[in-house]
Amino acid sequence: MFSIKQNLYFWTFIFIIMELVVYALLSLVAFYLIAQVSDRYFIPSLDAISERMKIRSDVAGATFMAMGSSAPELFIALIAVFHPGGHAEIGMGTIVGSALFNVLAIIGGVALVRKAVVAWQPILRDTIFYLISIALLAFVFYNDKIHLFEAILLIAVYVMYIFAVIYWSRIVPYKDDAVYVEPTVKEPKVKRYKLLRAIIKPLDQILKLTFLKERYFIANFSISIIWIALMSWLLVNSAIEISAILDVPEGIIALTVLAIGTSIPDMITSLLVAKKGRGGMAISNALGSNVFDVLLGLGLPWFIVILLTGESVDVFSKNIFLSVILLFSSVIIFFLLLLIRRWQVRKPTGFLLLALYLAYLIWQIISSVC
Repeated sequence: MFSIKQNLYFWTFIFIIMELVVYALLSLVAFYLIAQVSDRYFIPSLDAISERMKIRSDVAGATFMAMGSSAPELFIALIAVFHPGGHAEIGMGTIVGSALFNVLAIIGGVALVRKAVVAWQPILRDTIFYLISIALLAFVFYNDKIHLFEAILLIAVYVMYIFAVIYWSRIVPYKDDAVYVEPTVKEPKVKRYKLLRAIIKPLDQILKLTFLKERYFIANFSISIIWIALMSWLLVNSAIEISAILDVPEGIIALTVLAIGTSIPDMITSLLVAKKGRGGMAISNALGSNVFDVLLGLGLPWFIVILLTGESVDVFSKNIFLSVILLFSSVIIFFLLLLIRRWQVRKPTGFLLLALYLAYLIWQIISSVC
């Protein structure tokens, strides 16, 4: 027979496990809905807007597609910085971790999907602004606080990036990206498990009821924003609770789980674009997303909270600062690989980038345990 004290420990343990499972399931539902909203409604709406405005593919990839795919990170950062209890580290961790995922995992995946020759001009542009973004991020982390001027500086540099994207082809002329186009091969449908289908079907039906037909792309764009904001709120709260239950720093959860989960739609979009032979657009999307994440994804929430509270924002985090160093290293490695390969993205490059990201994940897990 167990003693009363032992029974208490047992039921406490069971309650903690159940609580962890509930928050994990809520996070999975949020990730799934964000992925579906982005893939079915948000990105197609942005594509329609780009087509209506007759924007070049690389410009669309670096601006509209980057903004669309980075919307979850932006909303998580906004919600985290305003969440009571000081959880801004979740937003910063998600954006920094997502930036690493974009360069190493997404571009690595694009390289594995198919070989591509990319135009060096837009890659050079995005690399320059990404390095500037990382340098600014390191600068604002250095003094442990974000002031109004620093937040405005980040936003201003992003505005400069938008102008650079629009006018870059006039400064350095280059052809639009459309290479290695092959007929699309239909993939065989895989039957889902009954339990999984039973869970997913109601979620899909709810989404279908809330959206309009494709021709109302402006309305669908707005509805997508609302869905992504709601799911981001759910992810932030789930991350806070999971961090408390496991006694793991919130920054670690954000750098790994949230960063990967919110970047999955981005990865799917980039892989689909790469399969159609537009590897340059996919890479511009990944780098453009990172510029958006760092400059606007962090700068805008900081700007808003400083304006509303009149106080600076504390940003110091050892794990995030070390990740900033990795951000700089990852983009340098990627750019050098492109130079060595004469602007060709191939499978060896993909394997190397994915191996680097796997090493990063292992390092984060070990650091959280130790």
